[in-house]
Amino acid sequence: MRARLAVNEDQFRKVTYVALAALTLIVFTGAAVRLSDSGLGCPTWPRCYGHIYPPVALHPLIEFGNRAISAFVGVITVVVMVLAFTRRPFRRDLAWLAVSLPLGVVAQAVLGGFTVREKLAPGFVMSHFLLSMVILIFAVWLAWRATYPQGARPRSADRLLVWSVRALSVLCALTLGAGTLATAAGPHSGGLVGQHIKRLTFEGPNTLQWAVHQHATIAAIFGVATIFVWLLKRQRGRELDPLEPLTVLGILVAAQGLVGAVQYELKLPGQMVWVHVVLATITWLVSLWAVATEGRIGNPEPVDPDASIATIVAEWSRSVPAS
Repeated sequence: MRARLAVNEDQFRKVTYVALAALTLIVFTGAAVRLSDSGLGCPTWPRCYGHIYPPVALHPLIEFGNRAISAFVGVITVVVMVLAFTRRPFRRDLAWLAVSLPLGVVAQAVLGGFTVREKLAPGFVMSHFLLSMVILIFAVWLAWRATYPQGARPRSADRLLVWSVRALSVLCALTLGAGTLATAAGPHSGGLVGQHIKRLTFEGPNTLQWAVHQHATIAAIFGVATIFVWLLKRQRGRELDPLEPLTVLGILVAAQGLVGAVQYELKLPGQMVWVHVVLATITWLVSLWAVATEGRIGNPEPVDPDASIATIVAEWSRSVPAS
């Protein structure tokens, strides 16, 4: 049986990217559930109104559809986990990372159940989204490591650049966290029209404005830091092609700033907030991509000067015609 499920390096790499795409897709559909006011379309979990299928109505179908997609994503992550153990050659690091994906999906399912039971309490909804971002870390990590043979990625001796890019990912995470805070204080509770859903009110009626300003401030710092790190990499003499992760990250941050400003002026329409969430998720993925691209810190392999001289002499001797 194990021999039948055996996959080679290239096949396993493709499967990890499928899992990454699926785990990203479920974030998009989850945001659509909330922003279409379908968060309590099925007020019970795991069944919908006590049945294994939802009633034929818009909000229950949207909410239950997201649950069905979540189950599909769970199957994909289980497949990746199994194939990690049948991959030839077997790699322990990939197996451990692959195990984390279905565990993350199970954790999401449990947290989703509590979120429904607690009637979309802000803390649960925020945790639901942020847990998805954590799972994406492991998904990106797995796909990236599966792309290269073990030990093939060279270490970087440029500590300042590596740590600067890592600091960008921390700023990106803080921006995401502040964004969930603003959403939890905003008009999109996820519940049906007329349902009473708790919102964040720790600053009274000005909570939304306060949260939006904090989110905008952190996002601005993130954007400026991205420009500085991009310039730092150029100053280091690195090649910067159009698909350089830092370049893509800068474009995404600028686009997010534009979308955020417009949606705020338009009083936060649900469709634009969904676009904001989608771009935020993609920005998070690109920031992780940038961290992976810069690699790990470490000194390059030492060069023996005597061996180098001997090599030069040997090459010179071969180039001199025999007398």
